Amino acid sequence: MKTTTNLKFIAVASMMLLFNFSLFAQNANRPQYMSVTTNHWNMDKDDLSMSDWKALEKEYLQKVVSKNEHITSASFYTHLFSPDNTEVLYVQTYPSWEAMDKAAKRSAELEKQAWPDDKARANFFKKRNDYFAAYHSDEIYAPIDGAKLLPADNTKDLVLYVRKTYFTFPEDGSQKEFDEMRADNFAKVLSKNEYIKGYYPNVHAWGSDKTEYIEAFFVDSLCDMEKMFDKNGELISQAWPGDSGMERGKKWGKYFTGKHGDAAYTLIVELSK
Repeated sequence: MKTTTNLKFIAVASMMLLFNFSLFAQNANRPQYMSVTTNHWNMDKDDLSMSDWKALEKEYLQKVVSKNEHITSASFYTHLFSPDNTEVLYVQTYPSWEAMDKAAKRSAELEKQAWPDDKARANFFKKRNDYFAAYHSDEIYAPIDGAKLLPADNTKDLVLYVRKTYFTFPEDGSQKEFDEMRADNFAKVLSKNEYIKGYYPNVHAWGSDKTEYIEAFFVDSLCDMEKMFDKNGELISQAWPGDSGMERGKKWGKYFTGKHGDAAYTLIVELSK
């Protein structure tokens, strides 16, 4: 697989201006907020069994998460390539900011219902928590309009490709211009790329860096991720041939630092709500 990313794809895929994310119309089918917890495997655990871990998480999913009405969706993602091979992402989405607090309280209630005996409950969570190191980090993002939703009946573990870019907030920027460019890009490129099974753009809502813009792409495999890049390049060239593509690049280049990060994970579909 190629180790470099199509530069034209980088530019067009990153077309999002964030002056105030509340200005963007929300897709009625999407949640309002998303929490991302980055856990790390406990590398000191001698018997780190993926099958046993999945069994514990599946039990928690069935008894707690699936019954929590304040959680829209939830899923685990394990490392494929990123700076840290111990990463395990846990993502939950919510219909509102208030729902995040309600979800935590509701989960506590459901945990007591599922394991009414204090000792049994403590033992379950000891086993579950033992798979991860004590350190973890949390971020909250706001999903924005312009998503290509995964099929509701998907039963396959997919590759999640995550691109993180950073806004510069130029004073001469135009919200209208970037809204139009982003919609144009989705219509002419992302929605037409058959290798993209799902696409989800998100902006910072709460966390360490307000300039973050996170794009999540779902594909069938790492090979299809390479094909996705190539297909995007073809579609971009068709949509904006010759000098029009160069002119377009100048319009949005000033909105981003030029720095970006890439990572890929595996969606564990059996542990998803």
